[in-house]
Amino acid sequence: MTTTLSSARTKSKQQPRLRYSLRWIGAGLAGSMLAGIASFYGGLPIAMTLAGAGVVSAGYALAIEPRRVQLNIHELRFPNLPVGLDGLTIGQLSDLHLGHRYSLTNAHQAIEQLRSAQPEIIVLTGDLVHRRSAISHLPEVLKRLQAPFGIYAVPGNHDYWEGMPYITTILRDHNVQLLLNRHRIIERNGARLLLAGVDDHWDGRPDLKLALGGATEHDFRLLLAHCPDIADEAAAAGFDVQLSGHTHGGHVRFPGLGPLCLPRHGWCYDMGHFRVGRMQLFVSRGVGGLPLRFGCPPEVSLFRLRRVVDETGDE
Repeated sequence: MTTTLSSARTKSKQQPRLRYSLRWIGAGLAGSMLAGIASFYGGLPIAMTLAGAGVVSAGYALAIEPRRVQLNIHELRFPNLPVGLDGLTIGQLSDLHLGHRYSLTNAHQAIEQLRSAQPEIIVLTGDLVHRRSAISHLPEVLKRLQAPFGIYAVPGNHDYWEGMPYITTILRDHNVQLLLNRHRIIERNGARLLLAGVDDHWDGRPDLKLALGGATEHDFRLLLAHCPDIADEAAAAGFDVQLSGHTHGGHVRFPGLGPLCLPRHGWCYDMGHFRVGRMQLFVSRGVGGLPLRFGCPPEVSLFRLRRVVDETGDE
C-alpha cells in the first residue's frame, strides 16, 4: 500500500501544474492571423479599432469582473435525502486567496452576501491565503462567520505552501473545525448528516477511508475536498454530494472554447454542477485568486438540499 501511494505521489509531481486549452491556443493563433490580415488591408482605422477592443477587454478582465462577486443559490435534489435534512442550507466559501489584489475586499463582500442568506452550515473549501503575509488577515475574515450547525474547513495547496500550521491555529481559535481526513455527525430534525473532509490532493495526504473511519450510523454523506478530481473515488465510497473549489473555473472562459487553463487535480471537473455516478458534485469558481477573469466571475454559493420522490433530481 505504501508503495502504491508513493508511486501515485511521484507520478502526480511529474504532471504539469497548469494545463492550457489547445482550443484557446488555436483560437489565439487564428485570431492573431485574422487581425493581422484585417489591419493590413483595412489600414489604420481597423488597427485602431482592434487595439481599442483589446484594451477594453483587458481592462474588464483585470479590473471589473474580478471584483464582481456573485451569490449563487443552488437547489440540489436527492431521492434518498432523509426528511429531517430536507431544506438544509449550506454556504460555501472557496479559494479566498488572501494576498491577491481584490481578495480581502471580495472576501468581505462574499461573507456579507452569505450572512444575508443565513446558511445553517458554512464550509470553507481550501486556499484561504495566497501569501504568507496575508495570514494575518484571516482573523478579521473568520470572525464574521456564523452558522447554527458550525463552520468547517479543508485545506488547499496554497494553504500548505504559505503556512498550514499558522492557519490551523487561527481556524481553531475562531471555532472553525478543520476536517483533515475526519468527519462530524450533524443531527437535524431527527436525521443524521455525515460531513467529512479530506486533506489536499496536491500537497497533503487525502484518505477517504480514514475520513469515514469509525463513523456512527448516519443517513446522508457530504464531502468537502479542495480538489474536485477526487470525485470518482468519493462516489465509489458512497458519498451523496461533494463540494470543491481549486479550479477558479479556468479564470477565462468563452462559449465554444471552455476554460483557458486548469490546475493539476482539477482537469476532470472544471466548474459548476456534475453528476458522478449517484453522487452530485459542485465545483466553485472561488472568491479570490489571480485578478484575471472573463466570463467567470467570482462566486459564493448557497446550497439548499431537497428531497424528491423520483430518480431525476437536479439543481
